[in-house]
Amino acid sequence: MDSRLSKLSFAMLSGYAAIHFPSYYSQLPDVVASHFNARGVANGWQTKSAFFAVFVGVSVLAAVIGFGIPRIISAMPPQLINLPNKNYWLAPDHLAETQTFLNNYFAWFGCAVFLIIILTFDYAIQSNLRPENRPDISRMWYILAGFLAFVAVWIIRLLARFLRNPQEKLGS
Repeated sequence: MDSRLSKLSFAMLSGYAAIHFPSYYSQLPDVVASHFNARGVANGWQTKSAFFAVFVGVSVLAAVIGFGIPRIISAMPPQLINLPNKNYWLAPDHLAETQTFLNNYFAWFGCAVFLIIILTFDYAIQSNLRPENRPDISRMWYILAGFLAFVAVWIIRLLARFLRNPQEKLGS
């Protein structure tokens, strides 16, 4: 499994964010609504510099989730890794395959997290630019539902891969 597409996708999302969001900085008020309740009504504010600093911080967090966690797992001794059938999947014969899978799989997860971050911050920016005509909050609920569906499928596929033990089938 090649992780170039997931890395390219993350890079494209990063490029989009780097071009898209700075263009709004000068248009926003000095204090922006940064948190919204379930109905889309602002209930938290911060300076726009703090708002953009948070965006950068959570963007870095998405990169760490997508690309740092697999590296951390690769550097850990096997006894510290909690993985179903780890004796099989972390055996020298399968370790490279397992690491490649985790690198790609977490990269896609990082892309999904970063996309949610981008869409959420864009919602906040659009709400600040047009307070009298804010975007519909149902958009955020659909985005959240889509992300939760992605996470459910992601977890199921991850478990389905590692819960199976091909060695048992060969020994039967």
